[in-house]
Formats: sequence, structure tokens, C-alpha cells
Amino acid sequence: MLRRNGISGPLLLQGPCAIITNMKIRTIISVAACKMSRSILRRLGKGGTNVPGRVALKLYPGLLGVLAKNVTTIIVTGTNGKTTTSRMIEKSLADSGIRYFANKSGANMLPGITAEFAINSTLGGKNKYDVALVECDEAAFKMVSKFVDAKCVVVTNVFRDQLDRYGEVTHTLNSILTGIKNSPNATVCINADDSLSVSMKEQIPNKVVFYGVESEIYKNRVHEVSDAPYCIHCKTEYVYDYVTYGHLGGFRCPNCGYHRPDTQVAVEKVLKSNADASEIEIRIGSRHYKAVINLPGGYNIYNAVATVAAGKVMGLEDSVLIEALNSFECGFGRMEKFSIEGTDIRMILIKNPAGCNQVLNFLSNTSEPSLFVVALNDRYADGTDISWIWDVDFEKLVNISENLTEIWVTGRRADEMALRFKYAGLSLDKIRVIKDYDHLLEAMVLQNAPVYIMPTYTAMLDIREKFSKKFGYKEFWE
Repeated sequence: MLRRNGISGPLLLQGPCAIITNMKIRTIISVAACKMSRSILRRLGKGGTNVPGRVALKLYPGLLGVLAKNVTTIIVTGTNGKTTTSRMIEKSLADSGIRYFANKSGANMLPGITAEFAINSTLGGKNKYDVALVECDEAAFKMVSKFVDAKCVVVTNVFRDQLDRYGEVTHTLNSILTGIKNSPNATVCINADDSLSVSMKEQIPNKVVFYGVESEIYKNRVHEVSDAPYCIHCKTEYVYDYVTYGHLGGFRCPNCGYHRPDTQVAVEKVLKSNADASEIEIRIGSRHYKAVINLPGGYNIYNAVATVAAGKVMGLEDSVLIEALNSFECGFGRMEKFSIEGTDIRMILIKNPAGCNQVLNFLSNTSEPSLFVVALNDRYADGTDISWIWDVDFEKLVNISENLTEIWVTGRRADEMALRFKYAGLSLDKIRVIKDYDHLLEAMVLQNAPVYIMPTYTAMLDIREKFSKKFGYKEFWE
């Protein structure tokens, strides 16, 4: 006899002995549907990152729990730096000879993560790899963690981001905290410079590895509105021994004594930094090494030290971790560099004030004349509330305007971005609105100076697709 179990899905067998059989049937059907839909979408030239997962979850809502069973999983979450940190960890896993898979397309919500597990499993639900590396949206982590028993959780930081989706920073912090509480077997790597993230240690039983940066990063730093100026315990204003960016740094509360904890992994010195790389001195336990991060920007220094912390949790050798940093190449849209017909174009994803200010920090510490482009969209994945652009210190560009050949704006909210630049005090003669992406690409390629383009998420995907089709670059999911 057959019946439905009340959740949309295939017909299930009755009787207490049929539970395992029912699970296998649902697993086979949902995994097959996921694989088939991914294949069809890829043939159509689409990413196929989320839709296959939605199909699978419609058929079997608990599928991820079946597929993730017995898979050693690393989860990377937090506001900024998830993708680059994940790609750096991926490089260290590959260099260590570990068999793994990762959701490198950036589909980091429950459907995208489920799809990646399904694609890398047999129809019966057995994973083909030893390790899964999962980049997970900070709001989705509390749900994903119900199905995935992580061995290592990396928390990059907590900043204000997309108020329409996440609300205030405390909501993001609580989402991550819930996810960690759902992961009792995980060792948690926490940014010691982030007063918000550090506070979680008091509420979780997990083993914690603290990582951080123990000196200032930038010679010239933009003015930033702190997302956490007051002690999370007693609301007294923090005192800082040094600030790296935003609210990150050597914080301490003069009233209750809450302070930056000691670190197990840390960047002790930034020896050199330029438009292409940073040279650092890093401490792993009591051992010191020099390493090169082949990406510019102080935030990538944090991504690197988070990678080393995760590597130590996974038992990787110091030498492999350092060499992985030395030979790393960036992920799509995250300081990704394109050389097209003699013009160097670097694409740097932005999504919130903290991340955008770090790009300005980077530009402020370069002396080479360049073209600056901002692509602002307001779709759901970007955040429909674009008021955050008024919290970015674009006024800093006035001080380096002699090094900017022009400032171009594009995207659905290009006019608002141009207005923001006007109120920042930039000359209208330097501001140009180009809404057509094809025209934008053609104009960028004709530049005699480097081009730095800052797109929000969906603008990045749209522009990068143009690059792929016109100039033969890989698609973002490859």
C-alpha cells in the first residue's frame, strides 16, 4: 500500500520497516532531479547554482542532512570576506592532497549548498569526497547548521550589511551564534579583533581558535562610522590600542575589562603592501613565517590569517599553508584582475560601508593614476536599501582626485551614485554616467590607465558575464 507522508514528495511505503527504504527513494529522486536540472541549466549557459537545490528541497526538505552525513565539513561565514577566505582554504586543501568539493560559485544559501552536496553525491546519497568546504551566508547559517555537522566553523567578522535582509548587526551576530550552537562538534575560528564576534566565546562550549592582526594595516585610513563603538556588555565606549579598519583592532573596555583576547594565529607585521600584494609576518602558535598574499587590500590580510587558523584546525602543515598563500589567485569578482587588450581591469565586489571603505583605503594608498568605476544595483541579492552609500567615506576621493582620471557610474542606481559623488565634493567634470554595460566595457578597454571597478553583487555577475562572452574568460561557476 502507498501513501503520502504530508510533505510534498514521492509516494512512500507504509510500516515501521519502510523508513530507510522511503528515505532512499526520496534521496534518489531528489538527487537525480537536482543533477538533471543543473545539467539542463548549464547547457543553456546558466549558472544553475540555486534552482537545482530548490527542486531537490521541494522533493525532500531534509535532503542536506542525508547528503552531509559522514562528510568532514568546514563552514565559512560572516559579513565580509567569506568567498576569498573559502578560496584560500580551498587552495590549502588542494595543496595538501585532500579530496574535497566546495560551493565555489558563491551560492551560499540553503538551496545552493544543498545543490552542491547533491551534485557531488551518488544517487543513493553517498558523497564522493572526504571534505566539504562550504561558504555560508550568515543569515542562512542557523538553518544550514541543522543539517551539517561541521568540524570547523570560520567566522570572518560581523558588520552592518543589507538592512533590508539582516537588520542591525546584533541580528547577524545572533544568527551566527545560533548556527554555532547547532554545531557542537565544531572548532570555531573567531576574529579576535572583532569585539562583536569575540563575545560569542562566552556563550558557546566549543573549542575556539582566535586569529587576528596585531598592528595597523594602512598608512592612510578613511574615516569610518564604527558598527560597534560601545562595549557589548556594559555600553562603555571602547578604547583602542590600534585600529585596522572599521571597528576591528586592539579593543578594550575601560569599565568592565572586556578586551581583545590572545591569539593562536596572528599577523604580527605588515612588511610591505602595494597595488598587487602584501608581504606579512605571521605567527602560528610560537612559530614565525613570512608570507606573500597575492591580493591587495588590508581585508585580504584578514582572509589569509583566517585561512591559516582553519588550516591548523584541519591539521594541515604550516609549510603547506604558507605556500598556499604565496601561490593563491583571487576568486571571481574579489580583486579579480582582467588584462584586456593592454588594459588592466580589477573587479572588487562591494556590498556595505565597511567593505567599500576598504576599497577606498586601498585606492588611497596607491599612487598610480587610474579610472574608478562604481556599478550600483538594488536587486534583492544586492540589498534593496542603498542608503548605505551615504555612510561610505567617498569624500576621501577628493584628496586623491589628481590620481583619478575619471569616475564612472553605472547600474540600476547610477544616478543616485552620481549624486553621492557630487555631494562628496568631487568635480562634476570627472563624473560620467554610463548605464549600458556593453558601452561601459568598450570604454574601459580603451583606457591607458588601470581600471578599478566596484560592483554590487548582481552588477558584478552581469558585467562579469559580459567579460566572459566577449573576451573568453571563465564563467563565475567554473
